[in-house]
Amino acid sequence: MGAVAARGALIHWAGAYDALVWLMMGGRERAFRQRLLSLAALEPGESVLDAGCGTGSLAIAAKQAVGNSRVEGIDASPEMIARAARKARQAGVEAAFQVASVESLPWPDHTFDVALNTMMLHHLPRDLRRRCVREMRRVLKPEGRVLAVDFDREGANMGFIGRLHQHGSLRGPQMVELFRDEGFAVRASGPVGVKNLFYVLATAG
Repeated sequence: MGAVAARGALIHWAGAYDALVWLMMGGRERAFRQRLLSLAALEPGESVLDAGCGTGSLAIAAKQAVGNSRVEGIDASPEMIARAARKARQAGVEAAFQVASVESLPWPDHTFDVALNTMMLHHLPRDLRRRCVREMRRVLKPEGRVLAVDFDREGANMGFIGRLHQHGSLRGPQMVELFRDEGFAVRASGPVGVKNLFYVLATAG
């Protein structure tokens, strides 16, 4: 798996990433993933894209939720994808992972029912954020939905890990505006209930 050209902050330290997530979540990362899947309202049989999947934990949980349907994860870091694929094999889960960039998704229009995008928009420059959101809308089926989660710069209780990401974090209303500007209908938004994370749940037209 070769690297792809990518602008923005690209994380390669896959070996430490899961430990940092565990630390940020105070050891409750499984409950955090279930919270995200609940917000996304995944249903059995739905096809799911995890755009910016990191080490694959959420995509693996999504596959377990939707059962016998397609779940794919992409990340620009080959190290992250290698770890995600290894974790899926160890869990006996048939989720597919590949190296790709979120601003140029390698699927035709209207491929997925649901797109997940967690804690990665803040890594992107403003123009690439828009391209990422536009690409997710392109690969979603009509009325397909996206759940985006990221750090809210104005949120409380950031903690040490949140401050590491503060450099590019968004305000919650900026996230809502971003998705509306790119043609999504925002169905719900607000604090996730963990640290200063904020979510947007939106539907493609």
